[in-house]
Amino acid sequence: MNEVIVEADGGSRGNPGPAGYGAVVFAADHVRVLAERKEFIGVTTNNVAEYRGLIAGLAASAELGARVVTVRMDSKLVVEQMSGRWKIKHASMIPLAEQARALVAGFDRVSFTWIPRAENSHADRLANEAMDDGDLTATVREAVAAGHVAGDAVAVPKSADATKVSPGWTGAVGKPTRLLLLRHGQTALSVERRYSGRGNPPLTELGREQADRAAKMLAAKGDISAVVSSPLQRARSTAEAAATALDVPLRILDGLTETDFGDWEGLTFAEAAERDPLLHSDWLGDTSILPPGGESFDQVRERVEGVRRDLVALYPGQNVVVVSHVTPIKTLLQLALGVGPSLLYRLHLDLASLCIAEFYPDGGASVRLVNDTSYL
Repeated sequence: MNEVIVEADGGSRGNPGPAGYGAVVFAADHVRVLAERKEFIGVTTNNVAEYRGLIAGLAASAELGARVVTVRMDSKLVVEQMSGRWKIKHASMIPLAEQARALVAGFDRVSFTWIPRAENSHADRLANEAMDDGDLTATVREAVAAGHVAGDAVAVPKSADATKVSPGWTGAVGKPTRLLLLRHGQTALSVERRYSGRGNPPLTELGREQADRAAKMLAAKGDISAVVSSPLQRARSTAEAAATALDVPLRILDGLTETDFGDWEGLTFAEAAERDPLLHSDWLGDTSILPPGGESFDQVRERVEGVRRDLVALYPGQNVVVVSHVTPIKTLLQLALGVGPSLLYRLHLDLASLCIAEFYPDGGASVRLVNDTSYL
């Protein structure tokens, strides 16, 4: 898909208030819908929601492999700022604009056009649906805040008795999509602790044994609807063992691919630091920096966010095994915890380890398990 049209919108009921965004990606004919994105994002401003909608639309376009993007929005502010004609003055807008520009840099050409609100009805509808999703849970959230929810005991108002609140203290509503995050088994590069991104080494004999043991553990758990995997061989082999043991479908998702380490692929930490000392040092503390010829952790986050949204939509309230690599798994945990990028540098994940993250339909999330290897 070479050329696409993105229409995006965002809004808040109160400014700031409960907010959501919507984005739709059309084919070049402006008729066929290729992707939709919407999300309730809590309490924030219209402008933040509009930028979030733009970012979601650009990320979806990148997932589709588009090279030329026409962005149409009814936000004069976003269009003029992204076109470089207006200066960004508000501090909360700067990181969002930088995130959008990082995505723009990945395409051959991106143009921004202002359109009247009436011409942006599809994205506006998605944004309002996202805000409606937030409103549906407001009564229950108010009950939580008022103290009607204590520990695992939940008092659900009669008007919301069809909606279940999660156990614990999160107040998340509905049945979550539970992601069982399984790192692939051992390869020759992992033995030597070398950067292993888009390279495609197979599992070692020990790696195949790790995959089999993980598969048996997952089969014993049961109640798993599907297995999804990175397309790289080490992950796919691990996923195939799990899918066979569970007797469930296997779906390959490009968004679960490991970080592209570019010219550092196959090097050890020390070798990469010696080759590019300043860049490597900066990269270790700044998720927006790209390895030479590679991709940044911010770019990884964008595609992993898309995968997370798709999985919640495809498998509502179900358990799904996600077989991937260190960075995508850490990123999913980061999204579930709602924490900053320092988690990427401080969390250790063993080969063939299991983590569990849950994502609720109202936008809530929780982490239940990290780096379990008891079955190996």
